[in-house]
Amino acid sequence: MQRLAKFIYFNVLGWSLKGTFPSHLDKCVLAVVPHTSWWDFLLGLLIRKVWKEEINYVGKKSLFDSPLGWFFKWTGGAPIDRSKTNDTVSATAQIFKERKKFRLALSPEGTRKKVTQWKTGFYFIAKAAEIPIVLVAFDYGKKEIKISEPYYVSEDKQADFKKYEAFFKGVKGKVAAFSF
Repeated sequence: MQRLAKFIYFNVLGWSLKGTFPSHLDKCVLAVVPHTSWWDFLLGLLIRKVWKEEINYVGKKSLFDSPLGWFFKWTGGAPIDRSKTNDTVSATAQIFKERKKFRLALSPEGTRKKVTQWKTGFYFIAKAAEIPIVLVAFDYGKKEIKISEPYYVSEDKQADFKKYEAFFKGVKGKVAAFSF
């Protein structure tokens, strides 16, 4: 399966990789930016096969109770109650405590629509679970996936976010209007 994924990723689609997946980490938050299209999910499934790594995501509980629930579990999904009465950050941090290996990929934008400011949940999940954040850029402009070294959350949130945003400078999403 990895050979097929590499053939599709490198030869058919013409993408490249910059950086190395931190396979030594059993737990981390992968902050994937920008998220502008449903193609990002498919590209994410493909790249995890190229890396031959287990990468997870969370989704609303009802998705996992649907007829397609098996698909979401098979692709690394974990159900979570995202209702307003539930503390999603704590619930997600709890998943990290319960599992030996969990690498959570999510989009700080929280949507495929253009946003002016990221949601901070990924940051507070990493802080609560005491795990690093790894930045992953899906740069459709360069047809490149760029991955950072692991960053541990500091006590200076503003400085941390400046560092994160600098990593994504110049990155173009599938929908070109959404660029950094």
